[in-house]
Amino acid sequence: MNKTLKTFLTRPAGIVGLILLAGVCAIAALAPVLYPGSPWNMAGMPFARPGEAGMVLGSDTMGRDIAAGVMHGARVSLLIGIAATAAALVIGVSIGAVAGFAGGGIETLLVRVTEIFQTIPNFVLAILLVAIMTPSIGTIILGIGLVSWPPLARLTRAQVKSVAQREFVQAARCQGQSSLSVLLRHVLPNAISPIIVTGSLTVAAAILIEAALSFMGLGDPNHMSWGYMVGAGRTVIRQAWWMSVFPGLAILVTVVAINLVGEALNDALNPRISRA
Repeated sequence: MNKTLKTFLTRPAGIVGLILLAGVCAIAALAPVLYPGSPWNMAGMPFARPGEAGMVLGSDTMGRDIAAGVMHGARVSLLIGIAATAAALVIGVSIGAVAGFAGGGIETLLVRVTEIFQTIPNFVLAILLVAIMTPSIGTIILGIGLVSWPPLARLTRAQVKSVAQREFVQAARCQGQSSLSVLLRHVLPNAISPIIVTGSLTVAAAILIEAALSFMGLGDPNHMSWGYMVGAGRTVIRQAWWMSVFPGLAILVTVVAINLVGEALNDALNPRISRA
């Protein structure tokens, strides 16, 4: 663990990503402190430019504070990104582990199910699921989780099949340990590194999908989100560029930060790259 952390800290991109991500998390944590009211409330005159009327990032067409929206939107984006990735990991790792460890007909069946999900574009399927289930935080998390698990399942299957052929796994089987015990105690712990990296990158993808859904009007109407703010400002971008630019920058910084951390994790957890 210390070696992994040391390798991670030698990657400048990873440190930059970690600092940016820490900043986004701090913004999300301080949102109810700095802006205790609802971000939907009118805070001043409409179309106030950044710095006018005491509003750092300006106001929108309804006089709502853009800074309040960006900070509260960070909470929504991070919540959905992490929760949707957790749901995708539970589904994908479970299916991939069973398929890779069991083999035979079970593997074939699970691989075909995974391929069926992969034939449908993620975003299109997410739109259908969220629209059918009625947009809310819970349905968005479920929808994104259901479209994000196939790559995790394929990766887990490949890793489990590789690890399951090693001598220490065969030795555990010879000792009479059950298949479930061998899988959970010996196979998955040795196959988890690339899954962690892919999971971290899935958080960024989930944030982008949520922003796109909110941009199209399929976000939770009770929670401010970055995608909604970008969508609301697109019709007046020439008169009030700040309405779309600042939430758009928030999405960009967050996704780039997560990707930088994910790449650094990949270097730290991959023994071959670490040795190089």
